[in-house]
Amino acid sequence: MTEFAEKARAAEKAMRALFPPTPLQRNVHLSERYKADIWLKREDLSPVRSYKLRGAFNAMRKVLAGGAEPPVFVAASAGNHAQGVAFACRHFGVRGVIFMPVTTPDQKIGKTRIFGGDNIEIRLTGDYFDNTLASAQAYCREVGGHFLAPFDDEDVIEGQASVAVELMSVLYHTPDLVILPVGGGGLAAGVVSFLRETAPGIGFRFVEPVGGASLTAALAQGGPVTLPKVDTFVDGAAVARIGARTFERLRGIDPAHVLLAPEDRICTTILDLLNVEGIVLEPAGAMSVDVLPGLAEEIEGKSVVCVTSGGNFDFERLPEVKERAQRFSGVKKYFILRMPQRPGALRDFLDLLGPEDDIARFEYLKKSARNFGTVLIGIETTEARNFAALFARMEAQGLTYRDITEDPTLADFLI
Repeated sequence: MTEFAEKARAAEKAMRALFPPTPLQRNVHLSERYKADIWLKREDLSPVRSYKLRGAFNAMRKVLAGGAEPPVFVAASAGNHAQGVAFACRHFGVRGVIFMPVTTPDQKIGKTRIFGGDNIEIRLTGDYFDNTLASAQAYCREVGGHFLAPFDDEDVIEGQASVAVELMSVLYHTPDLVILPVGGGGLAAGVVSFLRETAPGIGFRFVEPVGGASLTAALAQGGPVTLPKVDTFVDGAAVARIGARTFERLRGIDPAHVLLAPEDRICTTILDLLNVEGIVLEPAGAMSVDVLPGLAEEIEGKSVVCVTSGGNFDFERLPEVKERAQRFSGVKKYFILRMPQRPGALRDFLDLLGPEDDIARFEYLKKSARNFGTVLIGIETTEARNFAALFARMEAQGLTYRDITEDPTLADFLI
């Protein structure tokens, strides 16, 4: 066995003092849908509801094993890494200071505080993560602490590889394909490194959010690059720059094996798993399942493992997730309508709606025009094709409208 595989196995063994292996579950619903053998590695069922605990634990374990305990462990995170570090600090009985952006939701701050107890201090600083990270690193240098990186660290990569150690220890056969979400690359680098050494016949697919495709950019440029803009909706994987160490372990992968998941489409997957299976996943945790439709022909008859990387979903986000899923599925649209300002005009418009069409929003935007008013309308329906018929009826009546559903500027401002 190679050195990395040995270290990954040692990390996995040490973790048993902290938590049992996360389940590897065959999903009947997905298996029947895709005529394949679909398994979910449920990292959303770890004590902190994500795999991040593994890397934080292993990095802390190895520092403490070295005999020179730092005065404090320091981390910067807005979510899962913070919770993993907090849990590990409490387990080892060491002091930790975790920096989080001022904009971090109270739910995540509260969970981090619960996991760490009296062993941690939370400092809220900076509106954006880059500011938070800079403050954490400056503090760490000032006090001589040990900075726990979220992904770009060999001990963290080694800890995340324990996912693969567990997977192979319970699956009765070697899977044909493992699908991994990618943010900073720690999970993917660890799992790929272990499986390449211990089961080289396994194929991989990697999934990034469209708004944070840092691995795709790095493969195109031959090294890590900083994305000019990141969509933070998939907050567990929205990373502007993949790690240097993680990329070195992923450098040789086929760019065609890196799949992009649109943020709105991920919302449809979250709702499907919640409504059909009762599985609660955060956006990053749903990415490996989200790409299955595009792989349907390729995976038919094969064994596939999807790593569901996290389940820290704030249900206050559910209305937004539902909204984005409906818009992606084409069953909800917003448009601006120029409506005559006369008695009966609204009734005439309502008569144009089909039996499955429902008004979700109706708001006058302008009342200064003498003969016409501008109205923002949101329509929900049961089938996307219903909109073609509705718009045809509106055009036949001479109504002027503009579909703003896919216009990011207007949609963000008005909706």
